[in-house]
Amino acid sequence: MAYLEIRPAKLAGKITAPPSKSMAHRAVICAALAGGKSTIRGVDYSDDILATMGAVRALGAEITPVGDTLTVQGIGGRAPRQGTALVDCNESGSTLRFCIPIFAALGCPAHYVGRGNLGKRPLAPYYGIFDAQGMPYRKREDTLDLWVEGKLAPAVFSLPGDVSSQFISGLLFALPLLGEGAAVRVTGELESRQYLDLTLAAMADFGVKVRNREHREFTLGERCAYTPCGYTVEGDYSQSAFFAVANALGSSVEVGNLRADSLQGDKAALDILARMGAGQGRLRATEIDASGCLDVIPVLALAAALAQGTTRIVRAGRLRIKECDRLSATAQELNALGANIEEGPDSMTITGVEKLRGGCVWSHNDHRMAMMLAIAATCCEEPVLLKDPECVSKSYGHFFRDYEKLGGIIHEQQHRTNP
Repeated sequence: MAYLEIRPAKLAGKITAPPSKSMAHRAVICAALAGGKSTIRGVDYSDDILATMGAVRALGAEITPVGDTLTVQGIGGRAPRQGTALVDCNESGSTLRFCIPIFAALGCPAHYVGRGNLGKRPLAPYYGIFDAQGMPYRKREDTLDLWVEGKLAPAVFSLPGDVSSQFISGLLFALPLLGEGAAVRVTGELESRQYLDLTLAAMADFGVKVRNREHREFTLGERCAYTPCGYTVEGDYSQSAFFAVANALGSSVEVGNLRADSLQGDKAALDILARMGAGQGRLRATEIDASGCLDVIPVLALAAALAQGTTRIVRAGRLRIKECDRLSATAQELNALGANIEEGPDSMTITGVEKLRGGCVWSHNDHRMAMMLAIAATCCEEPVLLKDPECVSKSYGHFFRDYEKLGGIIHEQQHRTNP
């Protein structure tokens, strides 16, 4: 499937939020490191989760999927496999950055490969640690082809807080494998701390209690190890944000399976939309700090594109190193539909327009761009012709099935034609 023609139509009805990709990654990793058998319920087999499942299998964990439930026989803090593990991360940054310190802490040599822009996403914080400990590694530029050997020794690992919380989470997962003398310190301003809270919560569910000193230093309170458990993955606020924006723009979708007390950072989308006056007529412009909720910024930019006034989205520079340059792609594709967006180095200035025209747009092979543009079609005067929509499989493979269930009108096309 190369193109989808998406006709203007408001969405209405009820759906169930897909399981949280963030929490599923974490649960699979913790279960794989536990000494025994765990059950993880509510798993959506997106491309990213399949990558993490493959990675922990390469480590030696046994995973048996039945329906949406995984049975995981963990390795108990030891790497039973011999030789170099091949870790295919596909396009999953979480898989890559979570697994590198875990494999290294267990002394398991690994060869990391991947696709798309994953090889362009920074790994410098880990290279600095390897250099400091004299651990051998070799890499290729602009593609993911990374070999890491040796065994990571316990140390106080200092990491910048403004690159990606995934590095910090990866080392947090490794703490119980490293033992005494290991700690993680955060230098500078910490962004995306909500994702660290998700990591700490998952580790706690699997028996590892981490001492958290105001998100500046993390240590183990006492000697502890991952223990198996039964776990249910909560619903995903990142994916639900697309329908929340659709509602703010005139649709009527009820999304179930969301925890009101969730720690997910992308839950902030609901507060931002409320600040913009969702449910009270036309949306109003606001200022949006992107640093804690990067994944929902493209769809919030859509909301701002149709709001009254001028919205500023700031501290969004890390959007440039996602599956695509989401700052540039969001501005480019929404402008193609009739929006008025100016792109800055780490920001967007969005002057609201009354309506969007429709037209031909590209997902940039980025799942969140594809879903955002489908929601944009609900507000266009003419159809939207979306190139490369199948990339939604990275996180929400049945998105377009849900979209049609809610009354969305889509038609597959093999070639570009004028919508």
